[in-house]
Amino acid sequence: MELTVGQYFLTFNFFSFTIATMAAATIFFWMGRSQVNHHYKTALTITGLVTFIALYHYWRILESWSDAYTVVDGVITQTGVAFNDAYRYVDWLLTVPLLLIELILVMNLSRSETVSKATRLGLLAALMVILGYPGEISADAGTRWFWWIAAMIPFLWIVYELFVGLRESIAQQPEEVRSLVNKARWLTLISWSFYPVVFVFPMLGVTGGTAESAVQIGYTIADIVAKAVFGVVIYMIAVRKSELETVKHS
Repeated sequence: MELTVGQYFLTFNFFSFTIATMAAATIFFWMGRSQVNHHYKTALTITGLVTFIALYHYWRILESWSDAYTVVDGVITQTGVAFNDAYRYVDWLLTVPLLLIELILVMNLSRSETVSKATRLGLLAALMVILGYPGEISADAGTRWFWWIAAMIPFLWIVYELFVGLRESIAQQPEEVRSLVNKARWLTLISWSFYPVVFVFPMLGVTGGTAESAVQIGYTIADIVAKAVFGVVIYMIAVRKSELETVKHS
């Protein structure tokens, strides 16, 4: 696979930007715990944990990218060290279920609802990531399509749970935060839709360095939106609900 100097450094800079974004987001979310009521602190703790895990894995991804290629006289050459794409899937296996769990936690449902919905959504998210990995590491288009379809089954189930299964729970939320919860659902759907689209780039005739850089940058943009931006919405919900509860009990 041949990368141009521009493709190499553009991808490198996206990784670097993401590290900074996730670091700043982690500090912000964990410091923000002091601004919400106690029953929302766990949601913000998990929100910060998601970005911290992403920070660590993007650091490893950047290291692996640097180890896999070298710049000699303005030409990118492969060092013989394979770029380790598994870091992404380890990250997603940990963070994707947590993203759904933090949404459930910030809604402050009953204990039974929280456990059942968080468990179901978390397991579906983990299954989606696990099913996607065999396709990601395969160079065969047929194999990639098979695992893409397999991973889309839990993905569509998650979409159903978010927009149908949570309908009554959202209706029970204070009127002032319902629009924010809906935004969190739509942000999840839109950002998560990036992943299956990016996944099919190599199956649509995008090859070589163009495919590699497009896939890496596409996944990186999706991660920023799905984790850091989504986390800000979770923070806003927690703060707003805390303010409403304080006024109610004052």
